[in-house]
Amino acid sequence: MFENNVICKLLNIKYPIFQGGMAWIGTAELASAVSNAGGLGLIGAGHMPPDVLRKEIQKCKGWTDKPFGVNIMLMSPFVKEVMQVVIDERVKVVTTGAGNPGEYVPALKEIGAKVIPVIASVALAKRLVKSGADAVIAEGCESGGHIGEISTMPLIPQVVDAVEVPVIAAGGFGDSRGLAAAFALGAHAIQMGTRFVLSKECIAHPNYKNIVLKAKDRSTVVTGRTLGHPARVIANKLTRTYLEMEAAGASAEELEKLGVGSLHKATHEGDVENGSVMIGQISGMLEDIKTVKEIIDDIVNGLPAAVSNLQSNYLGDRE
Repeated sequence: MFENNVICKLLNIKYPIFQGGMAWIGTAELASAVSNAGGLGLIGAGHMPPDVLRKEIQKCKGWTDKPFGVNIMLMSPFVKEVMQVVIDERVKVVTTGAGNPGEYVPALKEIGAKVIPVIASVALAKRLVKSGADAVIAEGCESGGHIGEISTMPLIPQVVDAVEVPVIAAGGFGDSRGLAAAFALGAHAIQMGTRFVLSKECIAHPNYKNIVLKAKDRSTVVTGRTLGHPARVIANKLTRTYLEMEAAGASAEELEKLGVGSLHKATHEGDVENGSVMIGQISGMLEDIKTVKEIIDDIVNGLPAAVSNLQSNYLGDRE
């Protein structure tokens, strides 16, 4: 079905579906399952120390012979060491966030890695393509975790028009209709994070998954705007305190102290009231926990019907 898809050919994957590189829960378990199911699994390095990341990469190599990648947050205090681990382990795909990977591109290209940064604006997309990016992940503010300010619908076509490399659409994708919409906007693939949180292979605490299952269309809020790095999370006791402090003019130090360790508290300890539940707006339409293979198969198998619906609506308007 996707033999001629440029992303599938570029990365040697079966389906144009990426798993978001989620810190703490984008582990070898999830990444290998996504890759084995035909997509591109990503280990979320986050703030992982280099030795921990190396173990995750080696586990992933043991569990899949398919391509997988590592998502590197360039603001990590371990970024240089983490990049060296990726080079040593000859990881074939590297996605990046929170910065410009330009200084690392030559070394990554030397090992044959494809460099695919996450971007939230046209200007950043252009700049990173000039730095050597092989593709870009254009992420709208509907996504979970750290976000930009532009929503997916206007962002994707503008990025597609602005760069000559393939574009992966992210932010609000979770089913066949989303994949069809991404293609219609000119993207070549989609990236999903929230949908894969609700997979059996994801190691997130059951409480974390359950609060996502219960989420509605307006269950998420955005914190951190005053710090310059907004994040979308599910509203809870932590966000109420955070937003109250932001409104009252709390200092960056106070706000950052409140957030330290909050993601791990939710993902691993199961404290979804005092922890940070980083989830996208797509959570309101998710109602079940499935295996990764079932999630991907549902999207792929449902695509012809989604495309047929587009065609029938178009032809109907013409008649």
